Amino acid sequence: MKKTAAILLALTLVGGTALPAAANKPQKQHKRAIVLASFGTTWPQALKALLNIENRVQKAFPDYEVRLAFTSNIIRNIWHKRQHDKKFQQQHPDIPRQIMYVQGPLATIATLQDAGYRTIYVQPTHIYAGEEYRDLCSYVAGLNSIKTIKARFMPFSKLAIGRPALGKPGDDHPYHEDMQKAVATLKDDVATAAKHGAALVYMGHGNEFFSTGIYAEFQQMLRRAYPDTAIFVGTVEGFPSFDDVLTQLKHTGVKKVFLKPMMVVAGDHANNDMAGDDDDSWKKQLEKNGISVITELKGLGENDAWADIYVEHLKELVKK
Repeated sequence: MKKTAAILLALTLVGGTALPAAANKPQKQHKRAIVLASFGTTWPQALKALLNIENRVQKAFPDYEVRLAFTSNIIRNIWHKRQHDKKFQQQHPDIPRQIMYVQGPLATIATLQDAGYRTIYVQPTHIYAGEEYRDLCSYVAGLNSIKTIKARFMPFSKLAIGRPALGKPGDDHPYHEDMQKAVATLKDDVATAAKHGAALVYMGHGNEFFSTGIYAEFQQMLRRAYPDTAIFVGTVEGFPSFDDVLTQLKHTGVKKVFLKPMMVVAGDHANNDMAGDDDDSWKKQLEKNGISVITELKGLGENDAWADIYVEHLKELVKK
């Protein structure tokens, strides 16, 4: 006993207090995850936009598990069927396994929670606070309403949702500041249009259930930021419509446009509704009206600066 006491005293004097071996073991790190929720796409070439956002988020949050989730039931079902389509898989060998087995936001959150993740941040890749974003907020609110009798059995330490690219209503964060930052990310599009001597026309998605006036507001902010280029924003659903854009183009005498999707991915809408060969595509209708068209099939998610909008929104969310 005297010998042991002497050893402990010597360790204390030379190297500090001797601690039990268990105290020197590394503490188990709290598991945290990020769910990137998007509508999704069935177009393999359009996935690069979502994967770019995922890669930039993962780089910014190296200690987090980052998962993609698709809100569209139809799109998820198509990918799940492709799990058994050997020909498709041979044609597209680079598609990540997570896409083939992609889940919805609720299932993704549940899978992470079951794997021991108690802090989960949901970041939508939506453009603005429309129908899909409202539904996603409802999912998160529902899960946060769970109250267990014993606190230690609560499913989450924290489950929170970020805001879309163009912000959201409310006094939590001024949405016009988000819009200004988004405007700045599109300078290369403006430069390309100017290079071709063309007006810049964006096709957004929009919806028929919530106001899409934010597209008109965004159009005005783009025009103020880039006054030397004619810029127009329209939507597939809601306001401003294609007819609204066409009326403005005719009124201003535009004869050439640079046409791009104002969507995170350049999927079905971009390839068919915007740049397709059918008579009702935006491209064909513009050409019928004597306007020449240059198209670019790139989603906003392929633009690193736009993708970083979601990274910044996540950083602000994590700090709360």
